[in-house]
Amino acid sequence: MATTSALETLIELATKETDEATKRLGRAVRTSEEAQQKLVILEQYRDDYALRFQESLSSGLTAMSYRNFQLFIEKIDGAISGQQDVVRNAQQRVADARAAWQACERKRMSYGTLATRAKQTAQLRESRRDQKQTDEHASRITFYKR
Repeated sequence: MATTSALETLIELATKETDEATKRLGRAVRTSEEAQQKLVILEQYRDDYALRFQESLSSGLTAMSYRNFQLFIEKIDGAISGQQDVVRNAQQRVADARAAWQACERKRMSYGTLATRAKQTAQLRESRRDQKQTDEHASRITFYKR
């Protein structure tokens, strides 16, 4: 089995790797949330613009104004579509970062388990050695008392 210091080194490295993965996951989540907020803002803006258009229709609208509205709505729809792609990509990056973090955490936990087992094995050996010394001492005392 690996030495305790080697396992401690592996645990330290795995902990650092896990910390970095945690930071990457946090950045990915923050980016995803920001992208989602931008999408919501764009959708609200489109809804507000469409509502203003409906109000202006009731008061009368020129053909040029109507065409301008159509072009602007197309541009907003294009921006919304692009932002939806950004949101999907950001969500995929979050999923990837979460999977990477989970892998790092599993590795760190595995090294921790190995270290615990190594300590238990060392303690067992130590207790057996102590028991053997105690038994030898007791048998010597019994032998010399005869």
